Amino acid sequence: MTNTPADEAPRWLDEEERRAWLGLVGLVRRLEHALDAQLREEGLTHFEYGVMAGLSESPRRELRMSALAAYAEGSLSRLSQVVARLERKGYVHRRPDPADGRYTLATLTDEGFEKLAGAAPGHVTEVRRLVFDPLTKAQVGQLTHISRRILHAIDPTSPTLSDLPRSHR
Repeated sequence: MTNTPADEAPRWLDEEERRAWLGLVGLVRRLEHALDAQLREEGLTHFEYGVMAGLSESPRRELRMSALAAYAEGSLSRLSQVVARLERKGYVHRRPDPADGRYTLATLTDEGFEKLAGAAPGHVTEVRRLVFDPLTKAQVGQLTHISRRILHAIDPTSPTLSDLPRSHR
């Protein structure tokens, strides 16, 4: 975190930056809530859906919990709680990694894959309605560029999800 030295005045936001900032904060908060509301009809949260989607796109539909936490943009403790809930529903199974027992693998079960496949059409329809339908193709490109730049400012060492090959997401 970068702190402003005590003898240096903060660089306050100008009016255009303030509007952009408040718009971004509102978008992030409301989008997550709207996607949660849609997925609740399927018995899932948006975070659960993201965890299951990450597993579904991985080889053998499994990932180490640490990699899955990075994919899902969540802490390992939050992920552990969510995976435990998905495990109780029969959607995910955990086991020690046979290559290195210090790690735990999470695997999407067949039942979990079916649940995800059933939820996906409604989810993508809602994502399209809320995010992509209101934008032009040029704006979608700008959104990609802007989000990558902001994510890089947050963590320059971490690739963004869109940078990973589809089979590693």
